[in-house]
Amino acid sequence: MEERAQRFWAELAAAYKSAGRPTLGRLVRLGKQQSPQVEIAVSTLNDWLNGRTVPRRDYDRYVMALVDFLQQEAARAGSGYARRSEGWWQQLLAAARQEREAARGGRPATRAASPAPPPGSVTLPPDLAGFTGRAAELDLLLGLLAPDGGPGGGPDDAAAAAVVVSAVAGMGGVGKTALAVHAAHQARERGWFPGGILFADLRGYSNGPQVEVGAVADRLLRALGVKVKDLPGTDEKLDAWRLHLNTQAAQGRPLLVVLDNVREPGQIGALLPAAPHRALVTSRHTLSSLPARRVDLSPLSPADAVDLLDRTLCDARVTGQRDDALRLVRLCGHLPLALKIIGALLRDEPVRCLADQADELQDARDRLDLLAYDGDDDEGRPLAVRASLELSYQHLTEPQQRTLRLLAAAPGPDVSTTAAVALLGETATHARRLLVGLARIHLLQPATAGPERWAMHDLVRLFADDLGQREAARDGREAAESRLFHHYLATAQEADAHLWPEQTTPASETFTDRDQALAWLDAERSNLVAAALAAPAHHPAATGLAQALATYFTHFGHFTDSIRLCTAAAAVFRQARDRLGEGDALNTLGAALVSVRDLERAVDVFNEVVDICRETDDRHHEAMALHNLGSALTHLERFPEAAENFHRALALFSKTDDLFGQAQAMGSLAALAVEAGQPEHAVQTLDEIVVLLREMGDRRSQGMALSNLGLALARLGRPDEAVTAYTDALAALRHAGDRLGEGTTLRNLGSVLAESGRTREAARTLTEAVAVCREIDDRHGEAMARTDLGLLRHQERRFADAVDHFTTAATLFRETGDRKHEASTLNNLGGALVATGRLTDAINVGIRELRICRELGDHEGEGIVLKNLGRTQFELGHFNEAADRLTAAAAVFRELGDPGRAAEALLHAVAARARAARGLSD
Repeated sequence: MEERAQRFWAELAAAYKSAGRPTLGRLVRLGKQQSPQVEIAVSTLNDWLNGRTVPRRDYDRYVMALVDFLQQEAARAGSGYARRSEGWWQQLLAAARQEREAARGGRPATRAASPAPPPGSVTLPPDLAGFTGRAAELDLLLGLLAPDGGPGGGPDDAAAAAVVVSAVAGMGGVGKTALAVHAAHQARERGWFPGGILFADLRGYSNGPQVEVGAVADRLLRALGVKVKDLPGTDEKLDAWRLHLNTQAAQGRPLLVVLDNVREPGQIGALLPAAPHRALVTSRHTLSSLPARRVDLSPLSPADAVDLLDRTLCDARVTGQRDDALRLVRLCGHLPLALKIIGALLRDEPVRCLADQADELQDARDRLDLLAYDGDDDEGRPLAVRASLELSYQHLTEPQQRTLRLLAAAPGPDVSTTAAVALLGETATHARRLLVGLARIHLLQPATAGPERWAMHDLVRLFADDLGQREAARDGREAAESRLFHHYLATAQEADAHLWPEQTTPASETFTDRDQALAWLDAERSNLVAAALAAPAHHPAATGLAQALATYFTHFGHFTDSIRLCTAAAAVFRQARDRLGEGDALNTLGAALVSVRDLERAVDVFNEVVDICRETDDRHHEAMALHNLGSALTHLERFPEAAENFHRALALFSKTDDLFGQAQAMGSLAALAVEAGQPEHAVQTLDEIVVLLREMGDRRSQGMALSNLGLALARLGRPDEAVTAYTDALAALRHAGDRLGEGTTLRNLGSVLAESGRTREAARTLTEAVAVCREIDDRHGEAMARTDLGLLRHQERRFADAVDHFTTAATLFRETGDRKHEASTLNNLGGALVATGRLTDAINVGIRELRICRELGDHEGEGIVLKNLGRTQFELGHFNEAADRLTAAAAVFRELGDPGRAAEALLHAVAARARAARGLSD
């Protein structure tokens, strides 16, 4: 009947036996050693090894690790076990699963068809038909409920008697009851609790009074079959309950007690049974004082949330509108209650598309009101997210309520304890106590970004913000926000003062050194950006944060953030008619635009800055703007205009006696000479500038000058000296913490090493360059490094690797708008594809390159592409097409005045025509 499943169980048992029967605890640890970790319960392993269930698909990775481990152990033991391949195990598992996929829970059909009813009473609510997700949490729960499970691994462990299920998101509606009831039904099916499974709702979060412990004991005793006339008085009911538990234990009839909606340990302490019985407790509080293991629930994963919505709707809308479904579940915060409500609303309108429902929820102001459905759920609770959150909120103290309302005003994804102190205007001790209190009821949660950071679920934030707007005057909301903005601005300015290693900034109360300042900036970046954009125009943070963060953003490649903040700051200054401030903000904006290669816009911005500086007679800032304008023009390869602006900047720097500015301008002119193909004029100047900057103690600028020197030496064919210059540049840039300059210099160094035949060093250096660029999101720099790495792999005849690097580089060049480099990289990619024999792919790539060359007006590139396409089509036997391409290439080369390449293309065209003619005559 079940030959394939029996074969799988037999093979797994044989491997287990041959491995010396390792403990199940060891096999559980094997799951934790995987990356990412796999949570596996002892009970699940028991079921596999004893032929009760076939592993689900989401355990495939662990099963392969398990059989590999067992076979290795069998080999060490010298048992003579014949090792099977991973593919063999995968086929065996798939066949067993296919055979049994119709059987619920993977159990043999004979058992599923006629399970023996448990002898004891079962008062559970019905299992949720559409239960989905929670696989890891369910396994963990079952492992704790199993007769041989629990934290101590055995029934005599007192802590095993209770399991607390609580939601990390901290709100009702995350699915605590659904999981507990589902786990209890699973335990019933396995026959773990012959004494019965009893359920009681403590109503700890209802609007009415809590259920008294004596009333719960009364209900449980009745469920156990105690007749009304035999029930003792109120004071003796708990004693009677404990007596029945002891009797059940003595008879070997353990039972499970499910206590739902518990608000505080005092409600249930006297009800908890000792081992071998089990208790399953759900609560919005952590209930940390209970001797229990906690299984924390987060909102569902996006995939599980979509699956729940699909099961709720029971129609084809989710399958046919997948992207809209993902957006809809995201707007629901992946919260099961919200998804259940949306599902009910959509069931009432079977023709409504998911996009319309998502559009309706998009406006955050109305979202909570829309997440409601007339009527109650199966347990008599309102189907409304706001009502569910209100039940938690009403049990907070007044200071906790104010804290929740004010925290919703904090911009950004989370808030640190220190920032919360500023926001709340409380002492550090009192503020933290309030935060912990909110986390205990899961209206706040520890953030993943690090310790002493706190976050809210999106729907909790909407709920709290709505209340906060209404209570703004009483809470002092405006003053609280101002304190928070001042905290962010002052701390960012203090961190900025530590970023330059040359500055001997004394240790402060906040930061002892540069590393600590950087760690704070990294942790708070999203909040700082949000604060700058949220601060009112009159607050110093609205413009000050853009300035305070400029160096950090530049050094670590956060250019998009810099563009947003500087654009906003410039608008504030413009509104206030502060032309100097506007010019400063625009100057920083232009530098960021250059870094993301929005070069034409950068030129416009710098020209605007120059006009502002002339209008305000600010000669020094005009010089800086002219210098930056020259840099943007250099990137656009408008070299004469760039040189003109560098010379103007140099003259102004000289008039203002700015030696550093003069060095910068001279260095840029030297670098421009290198770019323009005149490196011999740059070396001496750059040598002098390096010495000058070293004397000034400016390691970052020294590093950039050394990097330019290395490029000049490389262009002059002096690779050893270039390597030395680049190595010194790296040391200086790393000391200064300039990650952007470090990535560029690594790429240039790798290129020189490759040209020198030092391929291993080159590969290592270019790979490091790619890593640095990825770390700081310098996509253009990554594309350049990958191009060089692709050329190196092509040279080593590792063509498949070259194809991978060129493909990624071409995509990055396209995304960053660098069409010229995209075209040249596609040319390299086509050559690598030809080398791997992928001629059709090479032709497709060549057609893309041809289109770009024609868009750019690059006639030389167009001729090269046409020639390469013709040669490739010739190799494929497409002789007529090859002849047409080659003839077109000859025409382009002839127009360019290149008779040599024109003649070469024509010769190949003639050969193609001849082959085509022979093919026709044949």
